[in-house]
Amino acid sequence: MPATPAHSAPPAAPGPSEQPRTDSRCGPELSAPQGLEAQTCILVSEGRTWGRSYYRNTSGHALDAVLTLMGPAGRTVQIRCAVGAEDDPGLCETPREASAGTPDSYSAVAEFAVPDDEGRLLLRSGSNAPAPADG
Repeated sequence: MPATPAHSAPPAAPGPSEQPRTDSRCGPELSAPQGLEAQTCILVSEGRTWGRSYYRNTSGHALDAVLTLMGPAGRTVQIRCAVGAEDDPGLCETPREASAGTPDSYSAVAEFAVPDDEGRLLLRSGSNAPAPADG
């Protein structure tokens, strides 16, 4: 008696699975003469909002970063990140919180400083876009 072919599952679709869309609003890319570059953004996906700062530290010194996400009704989330002395790109990111308003009602600021008693500020990067020039 011939074997009955087994029913098999349909073949999997080729390529990676579809990822949820993430919208972002970023401020300008900034740099400090001491060898630090940064850009700070607000990100929104699947009803959650968070702040992220991309950086590159070419100063040769470890730095401290504080990233603050400010939302509607005085909601604030703050996180401290260690920025290594190596010349590799990195990021600092706040926890993802349930969104409480439109993405435009959020802003984020990252401050990069020397980790000593004085905490000398090297760069402040915000998620706000530069204001258009009059003219």
